[in-house]
Amino acid sequence: MQTIATINFKGGVGKTTITWLLARYVASLGQRVLVVDIDPQMSLTLAVQLEEDGRLERRFEKWYNDRHLQLRRTMVDALAQYKIRCNGHLDFPVDQNFIYTHSNNLHLIPSVVDLYWLELEYKCVNNFIRALLNRIDQYTQYDYVLFDCPPSFTPLSYSVLSRTDIVLIPVNPDVFAARGVKIMLEGLQHRLQPWHNPKIAVFMNKVRLFRDHLTKEASGYWAHVRAICYHQQHRGLSVRPLASYIPQRTDIKRAIARGNFPTEYTQLFINLWNELMRYCNEPEQVTQDSFQVTSNI
Repeated sequence: MQTIATINFKGGVGKTTITWLLARYVASLGQRVLVVDIDPQMSLTLAVQLEEDGRLERRFEKWYNDRHLQLRRTMVDALAQYKIRCNGHLDFPVDQNFIYTHSNNLHLIPSVVDLYWLELEYKCVNNFIRALLNRIDQYTQYDYVLFDCPPSFTPLSYSVLSRTDIVLIPVNPDVFAARGVKIMLEGLQHRLQPWHNPKIAVFMNKVRLFRDHLTKEASGYWAHVRAICYHQQHRGLSVRPLASYIPQRTDIKRAIARGNFPTEYTQLFINLWNELMRYCNEPEQVTQDSFQVTSNI
């Protein structure tokens, strides 16, 4: 399986929407996709199951309350069991009570509010996601696993990033974009271990267009982001600014809650996914500079 983690330390950039719509698109191709929500804000968990009146979709609500919570099959329960041994192995029961079947090819591990209050020990959580994915692979096989990460660097998100194949960073074309990307890339370079050098892809989301072209303002902001990415490349970081972008459109923003896919913009998601996969499948280039070791979270 290939793993993708969508992350940005700035809220409101649209990472949850992008994660879910990419998963929906890939699942429509006949690929088996698992989406994992590790954000305690539960944005993805709630958004994909909300009905128009604001209530949870009944089938999901019943599964979530009667099975996922009642039978203690949540991410928090899996973490708690993993911490007991802290030996790299996970015996947690991964089954239909842990993974929700949204459709035949699209499954979801929802988040829980208790992730807010969970005290995570760095040394124990480090390899949790690796152990969890191995356990999932024993239960059923997926082609892709997409993680929706919180807008902060936590021990749990560290565990995801230390196992993922590619890190996807959506940025909005604004005055904070270049500064935010610089902080994120420098942080990732110093915190991830040297034996794992994930590829990092940066792309523009919520882009304003004029006659189907980038505005001069958006182009200017993106030029700064590209310059930051290329600078980090020279420092040994596997990062690439993608040419693909997703525009600022109401239909895209509301697509999750409405339970549909914004078909008018299908080609843009195709472009983004194809470019992401080409980059992901390229042979890795070994450089003298690699990630530095640190245990500071």
